Amino acid sequence: MTNHLETGVLAIDVGSGTQDILVWQPGISIQNCPKLILPSATTILAGSIDRATERGNHVFFSGTTMGGGPCSRAVRNHLKAGLQVFALPDAARTFNDDIEKVRAMGVQVVDERPPVTPLEELPMGDIEISNIRKALDLFHVSMPRLVAVCVQDHGFSPYESNRAFRFRQWADLLKAGSPLEDLLYETPPEHLTRMRAVTRAVPGAWLMDTGASAILGALLDPWASERLNDGLTVINAGNEHIVAGLVKGERIWGFYEHHTSLLDERKLMDHLTRFRRGELTNREIFDEMGHGCLVLPEGPANSDFRPMSITGPNRAKFQGLGAHLAAPFGDMMLTGCFGLVEALKRRSKGNG
Repeated sequence: MTNHLETGVLAIDVGSGTQDILVWQPGISIQNCPKLILPSATTILAGSIDRATERGNHVFFSGTTMGGGPCSRAVRNHLKAGLQVFALPDAARTFNDDIEKVRAMGVQVVDERPPVTPLEELPMGDIEISNIRKALDLFHVSMPRLVAVCVQDHGFSPYESNRAFRFRQWADLLKAGSPLEDLLYETPPEHLTRMRAVTRAVPGAWLMDTGASAILGALLDPWASERLNDGLTVINAGNEHIVAGLVKGERIWGFYEHHTSLLDERKLMDHLTRFRRGELTNREIFDEMGHGCLVLPEGPANSDFRPMSITGPNRAKFQGLGAHLAAPFGDMMLTGCFGLVEALKRRSKGNG
């Protein structure tokens, strides 16, 4: 990795609303590195589904597993309109890991394009690397050999809540005392099917969870880094999920994850206050349709984690928290990309 890191990194943060792209070039001020904020693949696909609905066309999904959110909502509206939806098995798992639950939605899971008309074929996938390459070529920007992508992968869990299954990665990281960069994978585990789909689309890409990359990136903000030795709470308010970590030095002492749409300022403040004290339970968050919460028993004795730093596209919704608005290198939307580059640097140093 080291030699490739010296030639630059194409960092891509795939969210539910946008895909944020940074071409990090060593030796160049990071403020001058090329950056793109584009609609996410799921948002683009949702628009294509909506237009198919308006035209009265059935749809057939080819391609691979990807992020849901907007495209899942568009599929439900398409079915409500009395139109048919077909999908190959890998594409169908975008909506649920349990194929029977996908069928229960009304999606017909097939092995090939069905002989139905009028029918629009819509390929699925989080990354269209050829389009990114074309965009960079238009401005004579060389494509780095090293590519890093972050996505939120709930993990393959057809018989268990994917919220509980996903939160287990945070719990395992905490209990092992591992750094966030350990969630950067050259070869993602088999259960991280969304990440593995990206590696098929972009061979050789490094993959990381969006929550982990956002926290790493937010810690590069000078305000946050100055308080790191005393401990602070770092929050990423994404379009679909809110992730918070209790961080002191190089150690993570607690994780919290919930759905953005289910929280307002008052509720989040209550959660975070009790989270910092180790008083908020995993069961409470899970029963509220969040993912979970875990604080190591010795965490509150190490810090009160009272300073709060918040990043993410929905941070304005929670201004009443009084948290510092993190903007590493002056660009909040690239926080995840900065975190990816930081994780690669740390892993490179760790490998000698």
